[in-house]
This record gives sequence, structure tokens and C-alpha cells, in this order.
Amino acid sequence: MPLALLALAISAFAIGTTEFVIMGLLPDVASDMEVSIPQAGWLVSGYALGVVIGAPLLTAIAARVPRRTLLIGLMCLFVVGNLLCALAPNFWFLAVARVVAALPHGAFFGAGAVVATELAAPHLRARAVSVMFAGLTIANVVGVPGATLLGQRFGWRVTMGVVVLIGVVAVAAIVALVPHLPRRSDVGLRHELASFRSGGLWLVLATVILGCGGLFACYSYIAPMMTEVAGFAPGSMTLVLALFGIGMTLGNALGGWIADRALRPSIVLSFGLLALTLLAFSLTARAQWSAAATVVLIGAFAFAASPGLQTLVMEKAHRAPALASAANQAAFNLANALGAYLGGLVISAGYGYLSPNLVGGGLAGLGALLAALIWFADSRRGGTGRPGAASRSKVLARSDGAEHPADEPTAARG
Repeated sequence: MPLALLALAISAFAIGTTEFVIMGLLPDVASDMEVSIPQAGWLVSGYALGVVIGAPLLTAIAARVPRRTLLIGLMCLFVVGNLLCALAPNFWFLAVARVVAALPHGAFFGAGAVVATELAAPHLRARAVSVMFAGLTIANVVGVPGATLLGQRFGWRVTMGVVVLIGVVAVAAIVALVPHLPRRSDVGLRHELASFRSGGLWLVLATVILGCGGLFACYSYIAPMMTEVAGFAPGSMTLVLALFGIGMTLGNALGGWIADRALRPSIVLSFGLLALTLLAFSLTARAQWSAAATVVLIGAFAFAASPGLQTLVMEKAHRAPALASAANQAAFNLANALGAYLGGLVISAGYGYLSPNLVGGGLAGLGALLAALIWFADSRRGGTGRPGAASRSKVLARSDGAEHPADEPTAARG
């Protein structure tokens, strides 16, 4: 694998840390800013809003900017946003700064995924994407728990300052390790938007929203499930979240390996197993050992789908995948909002803290069905779902930036 992927992974680590660490520091932020914890929770929603807005907007604006330059600019904006967070004089300034910090999130992962596939060998493209996302998953194993403990001891502003330093390291890594890539002359906003004429692309994005929504229906309420039902002490939640992060990391690595061999089946299998595991969590959450084991499995099956989904999105938007790839990140955050909302509804209706698992299982099951529909439809059009077929096509941007119309399979028109 190219060393440049390390720079993408470091950047993903920084982004993942700043996104999730705020959840563990909400009480500290609320106390320091003299607001209620529910009001401090707007910092979580504001970040998701920033991703949804920034992913398509920044990608569209920078459609003709060389990939390396775009990655550097996005990480610089990330650094500025987190620096504003660390220096925020009041809550509303902090809320706006969180949105600014979130703006480059989706666009970075979108452009980064395209760069990863351009740098990797054709048969290793999904694994190259998984290397970048490994930074995000490792952030949940090391970055988030460590930054949370740091913030609880020395203050949340110190945590934001550390995130700024990691962001600076990420910028330096991109400058040093990511090569200048040829800019395709045919790429522009018109070509990027043309990708969204594909019904297959919209079907993949719907799969992301439903399948990943199943994860967030459960994960959004993991703390009360583990403390009120499984019997974990509140202080043990750092360990529980680390277990989830371990599952994410293992699933992401395994998912990239499988997706390079059977792209569409890997997504169906991942969401199918996630649905079954979430349904089983309603039973296994009643004992600490089984609850902890299930948390690892939930993280693994949910993120085993990530490399395949990102690769499939770029396949469906084969002529200009950057905007569609960024839209995939926006869809992931919409899944976060949908899952959390529906999970909260059943709790508010009096069905208990385990009821979101049933909602999550249903959503993940729908995601598996949509993924199976995509597999069937592409097979009918002549696609095999094998990465070998994709790699010989124009599905993903070639590293030389060239177009090869004769290579394009019917399935790529998705």
C-alpha cells in the first residue's frame, strides 16, 4: 500500500476524534459554558449539520481543484475550526465553531477516498479506502477515550488544542506524503452533478441511510443500555466505547479485504449480520459479558460495510466520483440523525432502553434488502459484482486520469 495512505489515516484520526470526543465532554462543556446538558447536546447536532452542508457544498465548489491541494485546504479549515472551538468565549461561538470544524469532514473523506483508489492497485481499491477509514476507527479506540480523559482532567479546551495539533500533523503528512496527481480535464461541477442522474447511486445512498441508521438507533443510547440494563458502572463506559472502537477497526479491515473480492455480497452480508446482532442485543444486553461481546460485534458488522459502500458509491458515479463520495458521508450523518430520532421515539413511548435495538435491527435489515436489490439489478445489467470486473472498467478514476470508454461495463451505468 502507498505510504500516502498514512497521511489520509492520520487526517481521519483527527476528524474522528473531534467528532466523537464532544459526547464524552458534554458535562464539562455544559458546566464551563453555564448551559444545560441538553443544550450542550446541540454541539453534536451542529457537527452533523456541518457535515451534511459541507460535504456537497465544498466538493462542488472545489470540483476543479487538484486533489492534493484540496486535501490540504480542507485540513487547514479543520484546524481553524477546532482552534476557534478551543478559544470560544461563549456557547454560541462554540456552536458555530463546531459547524465550521465539521464543514470539511465529508468533503475530505470524499476526496480522500478517490485519492486512495487512484493510488492503489486495481484489485486493492476497497482495502485502500479501508486504510484511510482505519484512522477513523482507531480514533474511537484510542483518540476518543484518551482525549476524553485528558479533557476531564485538564479541561475540554486542552482537548481541542490537542486536536488542533493532530490536525497540523495531518497537514504536514499530506504535504510530505501525498503526491501531485494529474487533474482530469473533464472534471467539473457539471460532471459531478451528472453523477446524480444515476438511480443506482441514489439507491446506494438510501442503503447507507437505512443500514447505518440501524447502527445509530442502538449506539445513540448505548450508555443507558449498558448502565441501566447490563449493570456497568458509569465509569466503565470508556471501556465499553473502546470495545466498540475495536470492533469498528476489525470490521473495517476485514470489510475492505472482502469487498475487494465480492463487493456487493459483502455489503449484503455486513448489514444482514448487523441486523441479526442488533436484534440479539435485546437479549444479550442483560448480562455484562454478553453485552460487551455484542458491542464488539455491532461495531465490526457496521463498519465492515463501510469500505464496500464507499467503493460502490464511487462506482455508481464513475465519471466524477468526488461529489457522490462526499454525499455518502452526508448520508452517513443523516443515518445518525434518523437512527437517533427513531430510537428516541420508542424509548419515549415507554418501551424501554432495549427497544432501540429492535428499531436498529429493522433498519439494518432494510439496508441489507436494498443492498441485495442493487446486487440483483447490477447482475441483470451484466455486472458480476466482482472487483476484477470493476478494476478493468472506468468505474473509478484511473491514476493516470485517462478515460477509456471501451472499458466501461454496462453495470457501471448503474
